[in-house]
Amino acid sequence: MNKLKLKHLVACMILAQAPHVFAEDLMTIYQQALEADPESKAAAISMAITKEQTGSALSEMLPQISGSANWSGNDNTNPAAKPANSTYMGTRYYVSLNQTLFDFGKFWNWRRANTVEEQYSAENIEAQHALMHKVVEKYFGVLEAEDQLYFYQTEKNAMAKRLEQTQKQFAKQLVKITDVYTIEARLDQLKASEIEAETIVVTAKESLKELTNTPFSDLYKLKDNVDYKPLDGQLEQWLEVAKSENPSLAAQLKAIEAAQTGVIVQKSKFMPVVDLQLNYYDTNTGYQSSKITNSGSVSTQVAAINVSVPIFDGGSSIHRLFESEHRLELAKNENEAKVRALIKETSDSFLSSNASVRRIAASRKAVASAAKSSEATDSGFKLGVGTVTDILNAQQEEFKAKRELSQAKYAYIKHRARFMRSVGMITEQNIQEVNNWLQPKAFVPAAPIIEKKEDRTKIKPTV
Repeated sequence: MNKLKLKHLVACMILAQAPHVFAEDLMTIYQQALEADPESKAAAISMAITKEQTGSALSEMLPQISGSANWSGNDNTNPAAKPANSTYMGTRYYVSLNQTLFDFGKFWNWRRANTVEEQYSAENIEAQHALMHKVVEKYFGVLEAEDQLYFYQTEKNAMAKRLEQTQKQFAKQLVKITDVYTIEARLDQLKASEIEAETIVVTAKESLKELTNTPFSDLYKLKDNVDYKPLDGQLEQWLEVAKSENPSLAAQLKAIEAAQTGVIVQKSKFMPVVDLQLNYYDTNTGYQSSKITNSGSVSTQVAAINVSVPIFDGGSSIHRLFESEHRLELAKNENEAKVRALIKETSDSFLSSNASVRRIAASRKAVASAAKSSEATDSGFKLGVGTVTDILNAQQEEFKAKRELSQAKYAYIKHRARFMRSVGMITEQNIQEVNNWLQPKAFVPAAPIIEKKEDRTKIKPTV
């Protein structure tokens, strides 16, 4: 069996023993997060609670009907009566209807409940938008961390290969020992950076897993041919859109409206309350359950208008009024803070998105220039022009340019998602659009790294 067949057999055995893993795209992760995210579920439940509170406030203005019935067995002993002992069955029936005719407190409380329901509805939309933004941010946070790790590993492998070549040249007395030490120092720095990058990858994956509560094997990767376009329009126009469409700000405006209605509710507590009362009463027993001896039962029907005027309640009403006025001022201040934060967030994400487009274009040129510089420096060193330090610096600049290009691409996607959320326009269609920028990760077999240490050769597969 030749070496080629042996390598092929070993590769087949490794693949056969490896678990079957499937890459997951952005939409899959979003659907998992949608099913598992407790914050969006809590927002939906809060909206349902306020809807029931609105119904409860309305029911207070509708007719209130109650009834009661009583059946009793009675044994009466009265020496003065004839006969002295009597046994009889007693019955009582009572039905009451109360209808509010004039009560501003109940009416404005119902209006306030309606406004609070609208507030929580907007907060529910904001929770959905926040989830979409977090999915995009954390998904591409993982991809960015993996790319950074890949570049450090690639640079480390290239540095290990160069160290091996330099050691051979030193053995032939073609280079100085200081050149070997310089490359070893740079290699140690890359190993330290690789360890740090590995930690960032693990942290990013755990952060994404927190959203879905489901482990994932691998993620789709960003395509190379994505067209990164700047955002259209003027910033001032988008700021006006954000103020009118952002659900978080809309919820805060509803909170102000609810607080204003709350003040009216407390003021109405000082006004009279008028209601209609209708009662029906039927019984065949009298005082102390004594039997009515006439026609067998007595029926009473009552129709009344009740007027209740608040006079003095110890000052609790006035304190509740002051409290509601303070809550209104608090809501207004919170709204001002949210408006300022929204302006900053919209401006920053808009400008950062467009800046990222220019940064991507500049980084692509930098990568091409750094590659040419590295190649020229390496050729010059072979011709006796330049030093090992020049080669290492050129190679370092090339990989730095590649890392910065990767960071610029992911920064654009994250800033774009932030912008769409701030103007209240992020939707599942946006998630699908970004998802179209992804592709499954191609399987590339890891190449062995040959490291020489203390005159012993160790073959170590890449991570």
